[in-house]
Amino acid sequence: MLYVAIGIYTIAMTLANLSVATFGPAISPINAFLFIGLDLALRDWLHVKLRLWQMGALIASSGALTYLLNPASGKIAVASACAFTLAALVDWVVFTKMRGSWFSRANKSNVAGAAVDSLVFPTIAFGALMPGIILLQFVAKVFGGLVWAAIIGRQMDAKSHQDDTQEGKEALT
Repeated sequence: MLYVAIGIYTIAMTLANLSVATFGPAISPINAFLFIGLDLALRDWLHVKLRLWQMGALIASSGALTYLLNPASGKIAVASACAFTLAALVDWVVFTKMRGSWFSRANKSNVAGAAVDSLVFPTIAFGALMPGIILLQFVAKVFGGLVWAAIIGRQMDAKSHQDDTQEGKEALT
């Protein structure tokens, strides 16, 4: 499951970049909800599964891969790599400093990561401060992150329950 999550994490960023390169800033709020919201929530799931150095390596390598997979789009690839890496680092720091349930920590760190990503990406990609796009992206990322965190959290709870049930069965035998 861990490798699948890492693959989905990387694919979501690539799809977001390719669609912006193809359709321009108008697609950004849709990407923000579908792909970046997923990325933010999945990143928090990975925080729990990976060691600190592994998470740092994943953030750095995914930022570089974002550029390498999409260099033809020029500014969009650079903007995405910058925004992705900065947002990941902010999300990482906030997630590790927060206390409480995974869901609560994930959503608080998603707000911080979404704020950074929403400001950095369109400003670099389109060469201008675009308050409307920034606001729409931020709202979509936070809402998308909330939805994806609920889905991922439910899966985490189901897996935890399954593990507990298996341990109970093993104890009886």
